[in-house]
Amino acid sequence: MAERPVIAVLEGSRPVRGLGRVAELAEVRTAQAAELHRALDGADVLYLWDYFSGALPAAWHSAGSLRWLHVAAAGVDRLLFPELVASNVVVTNAHGIFDQPMAEYVLAGMLHAAKGFGPLRDRQNEGAWAWREGRNIGGTRALIVGTGSIGRHTARLLRAVGVQVEGVGRTAREHDADFGRVHASSALERLVGDVDWLVLLAPLTPATENLVHAGVIDALPPTAVLVNAGRGRLLDEQALVRRLTAGTLAGAVLDTFAVEPLPAAHPLWSLPSVLVTPHLASNADSWLDDLAAQFERNFLLWIAGEQLPGVIDKDLGYVPSGTA
Repeated sequence: MAERPVIAVLEGSRPVRGLGRVAELAEVRTAQAAELHRALDGADVLYLWDYFSGALPAAWHSAGSLRWLHVAAAGVDRLLFPELVASNVVVTNAHGIFDQPMAEYVLAGMLHAAKGFGPLRDRQNEGAWAWREGRNIGGTRALIVGTGSIGRHTARLLRAVGVQVEGVGRTAREHDADFGRVHASSALERLVGDVDWLVLLAPLTPATENLVHAGVIDALPPTAVLVNAGRGRLLDEQALVRRLTAGTLAGAVLDTFAVEPLPAAHPLWSLPSVLVTPHLASNADSWLDDLAAQFERNFLLWIAGEQLPGVIDKDLGYVPSGTA
């Protein structure tokens, strides 16, 4: 490039990391949400370090020079407003960064439920030496909804500890390297009748919203546990609460919710068979440094005119398989 490109960075509450090499090659403008429109004026690149911010639509009128937008998150459902989708701006996400921590979260949640760590902690708090029988996860059956990078990483980890894994995606296929068999999401209600674990890792799109509807939840066997580390609006929370309250479902491990933070009066807080975590499945001790290093790698590819990894299909709402 003949001229130094301009990069606008939406900083948020955490100071952005790892821009040293980038700043040698580009003009970097950091901004908080209220000043984003000024930073965007004439910018070639927008780096959404504050990945949950909703500031971009209001500042979009200043984005006439924008060519590439990178968001430091896996899910982009809060980002893809109509003007951005219709534009020629290339959108990339933090593809691959959260695969390991989210796979570990799913495995940890399954072990929490299988070994009864919640009730055991309750007995510890009471000072009670109360023996209870746990459950092996080896040999159990997990159905993973979402066959992207995170779902695949999770499938490999679960297989390593003896769990039988199959996947659910847009289209059915046999002989998948990670899932063995992938079922079409349209068949989900017919598939869950004998699963031990229903694991939700799909992105939120118009096609996946309420995919796990009341019919699917009612079809789960009473011994099943639902693990949601995708998005809260993938499932019918009221139907899930109904079954858990009735004691006809073994439990749930939930990291995401339709409304976040989860309201204080929500019944999920107090159900003994539920583990509630505050949208942290993707977090790990290295995640901020990993995100910073990824943006630097991507920027060096972009400035060299090379293909960017993790390009979002803005109509689908995620990175299509085989394009990462």
